[in-house]
This record gives sequence, structure tokens and C-alpha cells, in this order.
Amino acid sequence: MNLENIEAFVYAVHLGSFVKTAEALYLTQPSVTARIHSLESELNVELFQRTGKHISLSEQGKIFLPYAQTILQSYQEAKVKLHHPITTPNQLKIGCASSISNYIIPELIPTFQQEYPNVNIKIITGHSNDILDKVLNKKVDFGIVRTVKHSQIKSLLFRHDPIGLFAPAGHPLLQSEQVTIEEVSEQPLIFFDYGSVDWLMIYRLFDSKNLKPNIILEVDSMETAKNLVMNGVGVSFLPQHCVVKELADGRLFRVPLISPGQLDVKIEIIYRKGERKSPFIDFFILNSV
Repeated sequence: MNLENIEAFVYAVHLGSFVKTAEALYLTQPSVTARIHSLESELNVELFQRTGKHISLSEQGKIFLPYAQTILQSYQEAKVKLHHPITTPNQLKIGCASSISNYIIPELIPTFQQEYPNVNIKIITGHSNDILDKVLNKKVDFGIVRTVKHSQIKSLLFRHDPIGLFAPAGHPLLQSEQVTIEEVSEQPLIFFDYGSVDWLMIYRLFDSKNLKPNIILEVDSMETAKNLVMNGVGVSFLPQHCVVKELADGRLFRVPLISPGQLDVKIEIIYRKGERKSPFIDFFILNSV
């Protein structure tokens, strides 16, 4: 049985589509579809019910899923044992962009510790470019960062990171069902310099209308930006994953902004080309949804 076919099946279940699976595995959609068809042919069952672009597990797929996950997990554990002799403590060094270490990694660590109780984890934080340097210099096993490019690294999609415009309760922009970028340009804006990609995307929103954002403060701390917004200083474009708690508590609200395109940045796992991929990477990708 082809392990890559099983991997495509498990990814498709977790991500909910062949398109997202192809993106996560850096394959074409036809390649993913072919892998699924090959697995179905080998098992002589249909694993998915297909309605247009929507997929859902068939009854046979639901039966096979735990076995497929066990196969992948056993393979990952075998790689861990092969690369980390029993006499040597297992260690994992992860480099993370600061907001990822604050808001995403803590959700995954409890499950990781259950699956790999003997692995000692060290998390090193910094800006995405700092983590890139640490990956290149072998100071971490892999990095989890906003999209960065370098000829000596390989990248795997970890998750998408939507960016929204957020305001405190009672803000005038929250009184409308739809808000234009012209209206936003009149508001004091707190700019969180989360990365050059974000900066370009947000500026393009204003530039497309020949407008300039009314930036009154620039900060390099997510917590500072959020606290300034919650204290009524202004509004701010922030990554969705960083404001989940504030949204649930009613301390921040998403402004219903009319946007010509989706504000979305990828978070990726990066590691050095030419080196064996860490056996722990698949765990983080499959548990990031």
C-alpha cells in the first residue's frame, strides 16, 4: 500500500477538499485526485462521496480513517526512533514567529505530548526572517513562520492566516452592515508591522482607491496593538488567529469591510533543502486545522 496515497487521504479528510490538500502537499489537484483514486482502487471501495467540489467521507471512508491515521502515526514514530536512539533523549527545537508561539503552538503542545511523551521541546521565537536564519544555520529543526522565500529552504503549508480589521465595542464603523475602504481611511489606524507581505496587502487596499491610510501609531507588538484598539485609540488590521479570545469576550469586533480581495497570508513550516524532513512536521500540519 502506497504511503503517499494514505497521506493524501488523511490530509483530504482534515482539510475538507482536494484543492487544499494539493496546496498543503505542494502537488497539483489532479495528482491528489489520482492518489485518492489509486487508494480506492486498491481497497475496492469509495472513500469519499463527491458532490461537485464538496467531498465528505463515505461509510467505508469513516471505517478506514482511524486505520489510515494509525499507519501514518506508526510511520512517524518509526522515523523518530530511527533518528533518535533510545539512549539519547529525544529533542525537538522549533523556531516560531512570535504570534504563532503565543496563539497557535500552545493549542498543539498538549496533543503532541500525549503522542510523544519522551520528546523534549524547545521553542525559540522571533520575527519570521530571524527564524529563517536559525533554520539555515541549523539552530532549529524547523520553523513555523509567515511566508518567507529562500533558495535553500523547502516550505509546507501549515495553515491560512486571514487578516481582518478590528475595532472596539461601540465604534462607528460597527454601525454599518458594510464598510468601505474610504470610510476606513478617515479613521485613526494602528499599524502592526506583522510582515512585509501584510504591509503590502493592506497598503494596496488604500492605494487601489488613491487613498492614504491615517496611521497614527506603528507598533511591533501584537498585544500592544490589541490593547490600543480595546482602549479606543484606533482600529487595526490584525491576524484572525490572534484575536479569537477578544472576539469571544466581546472586547473586539470585526469590521464588515468591503474588500476587493481576501486578506490572507500563509503560515508555513520551513526546513533546509537537502536534509531529511523532521518526523514531527507531519504531526503539526495534520493537527493545525
